[in-house]
Amino acid sequence: MSGTEVSGAELAHRLPQQDRSRATRARLLDAAVDCLARLGWTGSTVAVVAERAGVTRGALQHHFPTREDLFTAAIEHVAAERMAFVRARLDELPEHGPARTEAVVSMIVRMYTDQYFRAALHLWVAAATEEPLRERVVALENRVGREAHRVAVASLGVDEYAAGVRETVQATLDMARGLGLANLLTDDSDRRTRIVARWSAILDAALAEQPG
Repeated sequence: MSGTEVSGAELAHRLPQQDRSRATRARLLDAAVDCLARLGWTGSTVAVVAERAGVTRGALQHHFPTREDLFTAAIEHVAAERMAFVRARLDELPEHGPARTEAVVSMIVRMYTDQYFRAALHLWVAAATEEPLRERVVALENRVGREAHRVAVASLGVDEYAAGVRETVQATLDMARGLGLANLLTDDSDRRTRIVARWSAILDAALAEQPG
């Protein structure tokens, strides 16, 4: 190794402590979502997540004192990333009309058929029977649900206060969630494509009836 080269360990040592802490936290959140999606709630222990993230259990608990802290933070983190990704690409959507509506519906459905949704579902199921987790998950889902609704409204470019629009947008989110559930056990992509096309046409017709 030349005099100008440094090892990975040396480089890590030179990084500011705050940057290393953020990097560790990010690895833990990603590992938590991956574990939930692959192993479910029962298999996703603190020890398993720490090992997958490449940190000690003590380091994990420094960032997230409890298991509930870790997994609710992980789901919220990924949800925020998804919403930011969508918002950053609103200008890339087609002009208003059938093409834009179908693009938005497809985008929403993809959010509910990826690894994040699978992980979130395991958390919901666990929360149904574990009271300490339930209160936190309900609050989390309320926040995520409100943001998903705002993103859908912004993507469609509609006035959510017009008669029927809020309910129509929510129905789209509920439909996407249902398609995500159908996709858990088998590849439902062919049927999902047809449903997305049909729902997009229905949604576009409904929104076209609104003033403006």
